[in-house]
Amino acid sequence: MATYDTIGTTYSSTRRPDPRIAAQIHGALGDAAEVINVGAGAGSYEPPQTLLAVEPSSLMIAQRPAGSAPAIQATAESIPVADDSADAVMAALTVHHWTDLEAGIKELRRIARQRIVILTWDFNVARGFWLLDEYLPEAAAFDEARAVAVDRLAALLGGTVRIETVPVPHDCTDGFGAAYWRRPEAYLDPVVRAGMSHLAQVGEEGLRGGLARLSDDLSSGRWYERHSDLTGRETLDVGYRLLVADLH
Repeated sequence: MATYDTIGTTYSSTRRPDPRIAAQIHGALGDAAEVINVGAGAGSYEPPQTLLAVEPSSLMIAQRPAGSAPAIQATAESIPVADDSADAVMAALTVHHWTDLEAGIKELRRIARQRIVILTWDFNVARGFWLLDEYLPEAAAFDEARAVAVDRLAALLGGTVRIETVPVPHDCTDGFGAAYWRRPEAYLDPVVRAGMSHLAQVGEEGLRGGLARLSDDLSSGRWYERHSDLTGRETLDVGYRLLVADLH
């Protein structure tokens, strides 16, 4: 069973693509006339010129909006399409779920004619995020175990690779792990947590103590005292990175 067949039930409501992040991804795709989205989930960040979505979870495919590009149920490590099938291939917040990173990147290179765009995260930066650092070391350990080093990813992509910082807006609409950096109360909502793979996979028992401390610190005002520097910020770098690889 694909991981997201069990943890992806809330994605269509809690993981709505943020337009500012979408603009950065679409800009990185450039003038690609045809795009394949690998690890596509429910279709977040797919541009209008998406030719095909590739996703292993039937539950995630079922949550794709009406009018989305056609989707096939397959893994990144074995994509059933011909070589050079699209101008560009994109993969958003998915490489850390793959069972064989090298095989997956080889497949992306095989089916892309010109460019590969990958949205991922740098654990060396993300580990300093207050939620992981102060409250949920269990989730931090889980993330560290599955994290893909950005340098390694760039090396596997080959060619000319540009790495862009993806700042997270304070009102980000996509409820990924660090989306609520200025809205800490959201992490106390189990529906919100269910849409974050690292929290969903650690499980409620593993999170209980840290969430209780967060709840206490919010009630007492201690969290706001410690993080007063965040309240005036519009965006924050919490480690999300966009890799743009030109193949030719």
